Amino acid sequence: MKIGFIGLGNMGAPMALNLLKAGHVLNVFDLNSESVQTLVRAGATATVSPGVAVTGVECVITMLPAAAHVKSVLTGEDGVLGAVPEGVFIIDCSTIDPATVKAMAQAAEAHGSVFVDAPVSGGTGGAMAGTLTFMVGASAAAFEKVRPLLQVMGKNIVHCGETSTGQVAKICNNLVLGITMAGVSEAMALGEALGIDANVLAGIINTSTGRCWSSDTYNPFPGVLDSAPSSRGYTGGFGTDLMLKDLGLATDAAKFARQPAYLGALSQQLYQTLSARGEGRLDFSAVINLYRREQPVAQQS
Repeated sequence: MKIGFIGLGNMGAPMALNLLKAGHVLNVFDLNSESVQTLVRAGATATVSPGVAVTGVECVITMLPAAAHVKSVLTGEDGVLGAVPEGVFIIDCSTIDPATVKAMAQAAEAHGSVFVDAPVSGGTGGAMAGTLTFMVGASAAAFEKVRPLLQVMGKNIVHCGETSTGQVAKICNNLVLGITMAGVSEAMALGEALGIDANVLAGIINTSTGRCWSSDTYNPFPGVLDSAPSSRGYTGGFGTDLMLKDLGLATDAAKFARQPAYLGALSQQLYQTLSARGEGRLDFSAVINLYRREQPVAQQS
């Protein structure tokens, strides 16, 4: 299949590489020329704009930082909807607000295309391994159409309901993630201050009732897990500013639904503080730096 892939960041690039490995033909676009060249070396074709990227394609996939980028890529000058053939599915894997999803779905429908929201979970490791979870908002028929393509990039492809429910699932998931990472950071820093070895404490948490992904797979304490960003200066992974964005989406949605989000709001303030300190590009597990008495020198990516 010929695919237009737009957005080659920490998540998008490995997702696109998996599509190439599966034999698909890709036109790619990103503002980062280095990311584009990585895909070109793997066999993709570089393009100069989103509109050119989707010329003559059978499917479009976008993986972008925020709603403003999705709107610009789809509806802006030389954007996707001005060039994509009618009937083509547009799969957006970004994490954005449900209202924007509905607006983009309406714009795509007016053009004769089908918009599917399919945000992901699983981090950069899952993107590289092709084991991501896709939370898909679409009609049942549209879901069946896009499922084979998503299975190239992910292991768990979940139909959440109609358009925008994929984003609902994603922001709720990341609400939990942001809260649990702050909780694990608080506990690990407390343990350090009270004199217990971090590896011993993590081992106990990971075999006890405190066990969670933020501890056993992505522990924020340096040296506990060699594979975690915390052991490489908090570089790579999922940026603090992106977590801050997602928590903002969750708390805004909670306000709209008149639903309390006490811990979400508090966690949002923690990541806002970390970002304000100039650490917004570090992995979100760097939130532990707000707690530790002797903080290591953080590395910006």
